[in-house]
Amino acid sequence: MATTTTEYRVTGMTCGHCEGAIRSEVSQIPGVTNIEVSAQTGHLAVTSEGQIDDSAVFEAVDEAGYQAARS
Repeated sequence: MATTTTEYRVTGMTCGHCEGAIRSEVSQIPGVTNIEVSAQTGHLAVTSEGQIDDSAVFEAVDEAGYQAARS
């Protein structure tokens, strides 16, 4: 199965702790193989086996206390 990377904008992040909270939640989504998150740019890139379910990412980011939208 091919890997895909999907990019999101995240609002509310201000520091490394914010990045860690998002990374922790998103890493629990089945199929996720890599996560790049930057509080400085408000960017989240999720690499997964096959297509990622946007709603799962939105829910995970919400669980961490932030809001995401597809880039």
